[in-house]
Amino acid sequence: MDPLSTAAAPAVVPLLADFSLEMTGKDAPALEEARALIPAGTRINVTFLGNEDPAQRLAATRAARRFGYVPVPHLSARRLRSQAELVELLAALRSDGTADNVFVVAGDPTTPHGPYDDSLALIRSGLLRTYGVRHVGICGYPEGHPAIAGPVLWSALAEKTAALAEQGLSGDVITQFGFAAGPVLTWVEALRARGIEAPVRVGVPGPAGAKRLMAYATRFGVGTSTSIVRKYGFSLTNLMGTAGPDRFLHDLASGYDPRRHGVLKLHFYTFGGLGATARWIADFRA
Repeated sequence: MDPLSTAAAPAVVPLLADFSLEMTGKDAPALEEARALIPAGTRINVTFLGNEDPAQRLAATRAARRFGYVPVPHLSARRLRSQAELVELLAALRSDGTADNVFVVAGDPTTPHGPYDDSLALIRSGLLRTYGVRHVGICGYPEGHPAIAGPVLWSALAEKTAALAEQGLSGDVITQFGFAAGPVLTWVEALRARGIEAPVRVGVPGPAGAKRLMAYATRFGVGTSTSIVRKYGFSLTNLMGTAGPDRFLHDLASGYDPRRHGVLKLHFYTFGGLGATARWIADFRA
């Protein structure tokens, strides 16, 4: 690992003090295996994948709570087939005691499967608060979105923030993962300039091989293969092995100024490697 510079070291401490992790519905065994590495009270986001059923997602949120973590189930607006399905899911979360925190996202489908076009529609439904949700995470895209224009993204972010405030719900912004800290910090400054003061959880790609990193980056429209390889320290002639986000965190910590950027924390995308990411974080913090 690249050591943090003296200047960056003080800034990285608050960034790592309350990190969050992402898991799928199938990752409950991996979460249990990694318990010794993950601090109690860590926020664990449970994704809403199209190839997993509600039972798997609910089991994962229950496992996170049982192990002493704060489950944050995802709600994918376009994957919900009806209001009844949303109500059933929220009621189950409330029954399990895991409804306090959710993360809302439009989701991958181009055409909604039901009545919800986007995450704003979920918020405006009023059902989140009705079923005990108190805190809602929303998306941020520092490097843009391959299918949505920049002004539209900013408008949506402002509307979602306002809608949460109107309903008395707290929230934070979790950004899409990236490989360069500069665009993230610039984007956060622009967010603050627009009067949005919600805490930001910066999306960080967990340790992974070059092939996997590039595959996820291509899927989400983040950077180019060449830039990813360079920023993560892989050799263009040797793409074997695994790299972690050392450089990214070093650069983020070096440029982070709480006066300009407000509250920043870290959210780790695990890319199916929950245990490896937890181990990397523990080693990095040590």
